[in-house]
Order: sequence, then C-alpha cells, then structure tokens
Amino acid sequence: MASTKKVALVTGASTGIGKAVAVGLVGAGFTVIGTSRNAAKAQPVPGVRFVDLDVASDSSVEKVIADVIEAHGRIDVLVNNAGIGSSGAAEESSAEQAQQIFDVNVFGVIRLTNAVLPIMRAQKNGRIVNLSSILGVVPQPYMAVYAATKHAVEGYSESLDHELREFGVRVTLVQPAWTNTSFEANSVRPDRPLPVYAERRRVFEEFMNGAVKDGDDAATVAKAIVAAATDEKPKVRYSGSSRSASLSAMRRFVPVRMFDRQLRKLNKLPA
Repeated sequence: MASTKKVALVTGASTGIGKAVAVGLVGAGFTVIGTSRNAAKAQPVPGVRFVDLDVASDSSVEKVIADVIEAHGRIDVLVNNAGIGSSGAAEESSAEQAQQIFDVNVFGVIRLTNAVLPIMRAQKNGRIVNLSSILGVVPQPYMAVYAATKHAVEGYSESLDHELREFGVRVTLVQPAWTNTSFEANSVRPDRPLPVYAERRRVFEEFMNGAVKDGDDAATVAKAIVAAATDEKPKVRYSGSSRSASLSAMRRFVPVRMFDRQLRKLNKLPA
C-alpha cells in the first residue's frame, strides 16, 4: 500500500552528514529510511528506520529497494550520501584499491540510482541528491583517487539530470567542504606506501586534521541537502556551506596560475 507521506531513502545515515540529513528530512515531513553497513549498531534516531545496506553489492541494493516499495509503495527522494575517503599519494594506491573506492563512491551511486529510477519514472516525480564534494571541482594533492570519484559523480549527475527532467525527476549535487565528522578518521590509507612520499603525506595528514577540526558542522551541510531534496525548483548544484561556495568561486574566477600557487602554498608544497 502506498504511503500517504513522502518517503526518503538516505544512505550512510547512521553518523555524520547522513544522520543530520535523516533528522532534517524527518523534520520536513518525510518518512525516512536510513541505511548503514550495520544497522543494528546505529544509534536510534526518532522517525528514522535503519536498514542494512552495502552500496557495493547489487543484491543488497535490490533487496533494500524492494523492501521499501513493499512497505511504503513509493520512493520520493534518494540521498546518495554513503562514501569512503582516501588519502595518500596517487602512486601509493594500487589500481585494485582505487577500484574499491570507486565501487562505493561512484558505482554505489549508480546502483542506487538505477534501482530507484523505474519507480520515480512511474510516479512521474522524484528527486535524487548526490553528495559530491568541493573536491569535485578543486584539486587536492594526496587525495587524488577520492577527488577523481567526486569528479565522476559531478559529471554523472549533471548529465543524468538532463535525461530525466522530462519524466518529472531531478538530480542535484551538494558540494560540502571539510566537515567536522569522523569521515576523515575512517578514510582508506594507501595499500602500498612509498618512502619517497612519507614526509609530504605526514604534512598533508596534519593539514587535514586541522581542516576537519575547524570544518563545517554536519547540520550546516544537511540544511543544504534538505533544500536540494525539497526545493520546488531545484538547482543543479548546492554549496554545502559558505566556505564551499567561496572555494568554488575561487576555482572559477581566480586566474589559474594564482590559484595553483595558493593551492601549493596551502598544502606546503614546493613552489
């Protein structure tokens, strides 16, 4: 039986930005299903039902979508928030490790999107919100693989949005900057670290620790995501915060050489 309330599915909803998004969507009047790799360990959130989901598994995705439809009869909003970070020099990650990160950050988005699209097209209505990052537009040394996944999500989402508008479905992007969550602490470290990069990697990790500590609050980013999910006339991209908006503007308007110099200075790299 179809639910009388709109239904939102939020991946990676047990902590950080995803948890704040789930809370925000409950406040906006949605029935919210939050996913986690281990839903039994997720702290209860009023109004949110947690289910197990591995976004890297076709069968797991198919089961969750089928269960949501059986229980509620509809999916109005999908927030593709689940993802993993990575750090280290690009050369220090094997192709296999890079594939594993892409399998979550990019192909996880594609799996969930493909699973909900037949439902949304049949409804002639739906909203997909994909979590990008400021690193989807700005380079970051020692996070090349992660940045590559976010560039992929950017291109996929914007292209897909054009394909789906005629069916009443919109795809939007939200670009957080550094956010004060445990995301970075849980990032994947390189599987083949090289001594030649050890000192630069250490300096980068110090920079990241400071950036995350002073980063935006998850609730600030969640506010932008809820707007992306509910605005009557959605934008293609939403900044996760004023900091994210400033960095994106700098990337677009600051001369390339000047931006390059500032980026290297910020990361304490040789001029």
